[in-house]
Amino acid sequence: NTVMAAQMTDAHRRFLQVLMSNGITEGSEARKLHQHCCETDKVYYAHDKLDDFINTINSHLQPLFMQIRKGISEDDGRAHYAVVNLAETEITKMASDYTEIELELFRKTMDLIILSENGFASSTDILNLADQLKTKKMKKKEAEQVLKIFVEDKWLSEKNGEYTLHTRCIIEMEQFILSNYQDVARKCNICHSLAIQSQVCESCGTGMHLPCVRKYFRGQTEPRCPRCNEFWSCDIP
Repeated sequence: NTVMAAQMTDAHRRFLQVLMSNGITEGSEARKLHQHCCETDKVYYAHDKLDDFINTINSHLQPLFMQIRKGISEDDGRAHYAVVNLAETEITKMASDYTEIELELFRKTMDLIILSENGFASSTDILNLADQLKTKKMKKKEAEQVLKIFVEDKWLSEKNGEYTLHTRCIIEMEQFILSNYQDVARKCNICHSLAIQSQVCESCGTGMHLPCVRKYFRGQTEPRCPRCNEFWSCDIP
């Protein structure tokens, strides 16, 4: 029993175009854009119906193996939207934008970040990898430039010389990361999306995003793990 998908209008098309050219769009921006597109193209606008509006677009994107996905910033817990290509892994998609040696540096950086305790890799550690690349060795200066480009293109983000995966990267690569890092990649126990920057229970290994930790333990004097009930020994952010 197939439900006829709601019609795509010019407002939907406009919204999709902007989303694709942005790479990633923060939730409040997406809400403004929703209103702007509906008003510009004289389509009925309901402020609380952004999800329905996106679902309509997604039903038309399905045959193209694409999807608008919502993800949460690990920094502040805010919603973001990105258009994801489901037909190919992001590493193959990135291959059209970067050279083989740049991709190798990215993969190695991703290893460091995902295998780290806290979801960050220091620039020192990343630059030390640069001269051990299989493709060919990369000079530190070159590697620094490449990292800068990955930050500009929103695959990595950087704070005080520490790198982590950008929200865009997490939204787009969630499946890739979960299947390629099965032993270490964990989902947040609270919001169930992939957690890179997280706190982990020392007793049972349950992980939680920092914004989720903040919300979950708000107002609790004795924070306990939601899964095993042991005392939560990390500092609540």
